[in-house]
Amino acid sequence: MLTQICAKRIKRFPVILALILFSAFPVTLAAEALKHISLTRTGLMPEDIAIIINDSDPLSRQVGSYYQRARQIPEVNVIHLRFPPDRTTLTATEFKQLKAKIDRLTPEHVQAFAVAWTAPYRVECMSLTSALAFGFDKKYCADKCEPTAPSPYFNALGSYPFDDYKMRPAMMLAGTSFTQVKDLIDRGIASDHTFPKGQAYLLNTSDKARSTRSVIFAETAKEFSGIFPVQVLDADFISDRKDVLFYFTGLTHVSSLDTLEFIPGALADHLTSVGGMLTDSSQMSSLRWLEAGATASYGTVIEPCSFPQKFPSPVVAMFHYALGASALEAYWKSVAWPGQGVFIGEPLAKPFAPQLREMSSDRFELKIFSPRAGRLKIEKSHSAAGPFKLASRPQTIRRGENRFLLKFNEKTDGYLKLHWN
Repeated sequence: MLTQICAKRIKRFPVILALILFSAFPVTLAAEALKHISLTRTGLMPEDIAIIINDSDPLSRQVGSYYQRARQIPEVNVIHLRFPPDRTTLTATEFKQLKAKIDRLTPEHVQAFAVAWTAPYRVECMSLTSALAFGFDKKYCADKCEPTAPSPYFNALGSYPFDDYKMRPAMMLAGTSFTQVKDLIDRGIASDHTFPKGQAYLLNTSDKARSTRSVIFAETAKEFSGIFPVQVLDADFISDRKDVLFYFTGLTHVSSLDTLEFIPGALADHLTSVGGMLTDSSQMSSLRWLEAGATASYGTVIEPCSFPQKFPSPVVAMFHYALGASALEAYWKSVAWPGQGVFIGEPLAKPFAPQLREMSSDRFELKIFSPRAGRLKIEKSHSAAGPFKLASRPQTIRRGENRFLLKFNEKTDGYLKLHWN
């Protein structure tokens, strides 16, 4: 029988495959069985990421090498450049030369970039991450307080940005020392499939010019009721919290970060003019979030004015993260006009990605997290090429964490596809 374990009840349906409840203990999924079971793709994988390294920067070489090993990124996905690392801004001409080489060396299957340096973070009036995604174009960085060109990736579904939108979003593995960046990478990896129980803190601060996102905070809390605990606070900062998963605020400087404990995978940022000037800002650099323990952040590299469209939308970032997207995808999808903003953090962190584990011989657990109700479908075939046919009645996926237990033997059951919406 198909079994879903939830907090209140166990609901059973007769199926072709025997899916049974059992006493669980985690072990590694058998390699052979893994080849026979496919899951819905919810986010970027290591083979989708290309690492860009500046060989003239010793820290970039060290970070890039470590990230490739830690995330097992294919060697063909490593792009080596060489240019002076001692400045924060590239000219459009310099960038176009580098971008031409990047485009030439990037394998066609690559969907996104991990940038293994902290500076330069800007290309004239654009952020480096947006220039890599769109190419340098001033329509993405109006010189005055004006709207900029929108991103086709805003609130988009799917996990193939290059295939679907002909853009490769980027995120910088940023930090001022190798230890800092290594810790960041390790946090991202540690967050995968953990379904963390932390809270979201949405702060409406005394700085009203920088609190333009607060108009959607109440609706965000309502949207995630029963999924994430969301605290909407009229305060300039929080302190002495040990459960920070999301922290969105608006100030030039945020106090008491050293008193907080960020859960691995946490997203955090502050809406202000130049937080994205990572190494030389007159305001708080977005790097401070990573140093405090967040896994990804965002800031603008040039005065954007307080258009909320130029900053992450908490409800959109949290929604896509909860669907199982990576930190890079969730953050990028949350910014409508990202041309002036730089994305920093560990790109592949996926705390809410689905997990399939072998619990004992022929017995498996599937964990799914979802911000919306849906249906799990199980299809079966005796051949990897199909055709696949529905093997059971679709099972309900509830908002939040879901756990399904199944019995499967590749020798007798063939191949399975597990997919949901």
